[in-house]
Amino acid sequence: SLAEEQQTGTIELLVTRPLTDLQIILGKYFACLVLVIFALIPTLLYYYTVHQLGSPQGNLDSGAIMGSYFGLISLAGVFVAIGLFASSLTRNQITSFILATFLCFLVYWGFDFISRLPVFVGKVDDVVQMLGIDYHYESISRGVVDTRDVLYFLSTIALFIGMTVTALQRR
Repeated sequence: SLAEEQQTGTIELLVTRPLTDLQIILGKYFACLVLVIFALIPTLLYYYTVHQLGSPQGNLDSGAIMGSYFGLISLAGVFVAIGLFASSLTRNQITSFILATFLCFLVYWGFDFISRLPVFVGKVDDVVQMLGIDYHYESISRGVVDTRDVLYFLSTIALFIGMTVTALQRR
């Protein structure tokens, strides 16, 4: 998003508009998130098909499925925010992709691996594990939407968008 704008020089055109940096970043964030949601919409066909062909018809846990979709959209929101942040750090799209992939991996599974280190086991391993996305995504993917998990996703998105604003202002 931002790396291509910086490489082609169109970021100057965008920044000279009567928009704040936060408005530009939020516009790009929601555009990318809507793109992900549009990519997920065709998967609802699978839900409908299994719902109609089930024996008896409708023999599905719809709450768990809708919770999984909510968790998937939340996960996509965090990954889009991380991708925007990585894109704001560099001018090269390939570098920003690799950085975003690494950061997404680190935030998703990294804290779980770190919590298993002998230094943390039995002391603060639960706290370190709660910093990662996997801990919060697991419960939402089962259909249990807890306010702590929703707050975690929203605060992680806000953190990375804030860091993107800071990185963009620094340039």
